[in-house]
Amino acid sequence: MSERYAITPDDVARAAGTIRGHVLRTPLVPAPRLSELTGARVLVKHENMQATGAFKERGAVNRLSALDPDERRRGVVAMSAGNHAQAVAYHARRMGIPATIVMPATTPLVKVENTRAHGATVVLEGETLVEAAARARALVESRGLVLVHPYDDPAVMAGQGTIAREMLEDAPDLDCLVVPIGGGGLMAGIAVAASHRPDVALYGVEAALYPSFLNAIDGGARPIGGPTLAEGIAVKAVGQLTLPIIRDRVAEIVLVDEPQIERAVHDYATLQRSLAEGAGAAGLAALLARPELFARRTVGLVLCGGNIDARLLASVMVRELEREDRIVSFRMTASDRPGVLGRVAGRLGELGANILEVSHGRLHLDVPAKSVSIDVTIETRGPHHTGEILARLSDEGLNPRRIGPHGTAVTGS
Repeated sequence: MSERYAITPDDVARAAGTIRGHVLRTPLVPAPRLSELTGARVLVKHENMQATGAFKERGAVNRLSALDPDERRRGVVAMSAGNHAQAVAYHARRMGIPATIVMPATTPLVKVENTRAHGATVVLEGETLVEAAARARALVESRGLVLVHPYDDPAVMAGQGTIAREMLEDAPDLDCLVVPIGGGGLMAGIAVAASHRPDVALYGVEAALYPSFLNAIDGGARPIGGPTLAEGIAVKAVGQLTLPIIRDRVAEIVLVDEPQIERAVHDYATLQRSLAEGAGAAGLAALLARPELFARRTVGLVLCGGNIDARLLASVMVRELEREDRIVSFRMTASDRPGVLGRVAGRLGELGANILEVSHGRLHLDVPAKSVSIDVTIETRGPHHTGEILARLSDEGLNPRRIGPHGTAVTGS
């Protein structure tokens, strides 16, 4: 192990002993339906089963356990908009350590309240994590608090690395590990923990909108920023301690786009019966993006977190049904006569469609004055059934035109 690295395999081994009994030794579960979907033999490490719903507890416990009595008395500070905040707050309370969490003012209220519920003092500062980090460091200086960094801390990295130890103990035949990368603490810890197994290939995954590590490694200038479902790995600045480990030991970093992340969240829910937030689903998204890279290999996926907002999950599920042509919206034009809406609804029922939403109007300028437009959203059995319904409606003179959810025409319809 290079002396340039912040941690060694022995550090990870000690961390495993430190966190035992404080965090869950999560199961590594075979995923036959995901295997069928991707062409790989897939096993999933369910870190979404931790008390706060994510892997961050491992590093938090290891770091908090290393505090001396004076540091425990003074307390800790962390900057985070999500899982790290809740992990530090939860375990600091368990250990009797005062905790202050600095969160961007834009953090969703539910995450702020969840962090407060764990007993931490929450400080809202700035629009981004960069501004929150500046405030956290100011609190270190002014109040003597101990900073618990979300990724660029050797104890945190070693704690996260215990995931790989458990995976390779439970499934020694793994060919590769696929791990989401944000600041790099999880990937770096896993890379060091798995260093005794050079036969196991390591793949990192970044959101395509935040290719920070890929840029840092290959010198690229890919743009960074934008709204992503995988906000847990939406990091603009790579870790100084994590970068050399990831540069040396990760075989490849796979970029995944937003539709692939959404599909992975959907597939975890429907095929694995497990909640995954966007960052937690990034590993599966990599298998969907690059199936040829993982085909016929035994792949360990780290489902690193399951803290997804219920409304966001519902939106993702519906959007995926739309992509699969199992939910479709279309507009028809008919003569404005009594009973026409009932006739259309009855015909859709005969064709086996489930009507989710319907509206009709007379004010669209592209509709003749004596006609009415009818916008319908239906659920079908899939693309073939959808095509069959639209064809039958066309044969009956209703001329259905595909539209988006807000009544806009769909390109190519």
